[in-house]
Amino acid sequence: MKYILFVLAGACSFGLLSTFVKKAYESGFNVGDVVGSQNLFGVIMLWMLVFVTAKSAKQSTGSPTFKVTKRQALSLMAVGTTTGLTGMLYYAALQYISASFAIILLFQFTWMGILLEAIFERKRPGKDKILSLIILFVGIIMASGYLGGGQEAVSWIGITLGLLAAVTYALFIWFSGKTAKQVAPITRSAIMLTGSFILVMLVFPPHFLVNGSLHEALLPWALLLALFGVVIPPLFYAIGVPRVGGGLATILSAAELPTAVVMSYVVLNESVNWMQWLGVGITMFGIALPELMKRKKKSPAVTVGANVSA
Repeated sequence: MKYILFVLAGACSFGLLSTFVKKAYESGFNVGDVVGSQNLFGVIMLWMLVFVTAKSAKQSTGSPTFKVTKRQALSLMAVGTTTGLTGMLYYAALQYISASFAIILLFQFTWMGILLEAIFERKRPGKDKILSLIILFVGIIMASGYLGGGQEAVSWIGITLGLLAAVTYALFIWFSGKTAKQVAPITRSAIMLTGSFILVMLVFPPHFLVNGSLHEALLPWALLLALFGVVIPPLFYAIGVPRVGGGLATILSAAELPTAVVMSYVVLNESVNWMQWLGVGITMFGIALPELMKRKKKSPAVTVGANVSA
């Protein structure tokens, strides 16, 4: 149960980000200020954790740990650029669409991941995954709020940016799961975020360091975004996912979606009608369906095994 709570806490942390970003925008800051400061403080926090953890491990074992080759470091930094792109695109989308709709668009990374698997591994998706895709499409249409004219106008810029964020997030998950797996999780996270940080600084030079933004009101938002978006999720996932398994972790990660919608409703006072809530529920069901069907197929075998051993 403890490890399930770790994964849930990590997912809910991600769900808080869109609300923090929206509040930062209300304070007068732009995408460059928000994503740049988040990456800056996030990379500082993560490397501090790496050094503290490495020092503790060295004292207990008597030998240096967390070794990384140059090739591994470069590969991880390259993968990290995809998460940097995700942050920039997602936060840019929040300038045009609601936080509740933006998170729905980001969650399209689920079916995009299935598509990547089909293309690169030539692995044809099963009936359960195809059914899941259909349900996800129904869910996003309902959750968007545009089905019954619930919104005044569709921002195609916002939708495009949100879907591009989903693409880069799917690429991040795909490549991060196959790159330098021997490296300690926290070290991998720190190196990947370093790649993200470099990209963000190239696209959005850190003007916030010299124009006084940090002293005005940016610092609290930067620290919150760094803590809940960069430090807590990968750390908690590194602790919980190996114990609960990837399948259950995927289902638990869906907690990010209702967290974002509830926060947008309660904190940002965004209008969320019954159809949108139903769409959120359908989307979560679509995400969980492949794993639920897989577990259902396995359950008879487990039962038979239990009876035989008894």
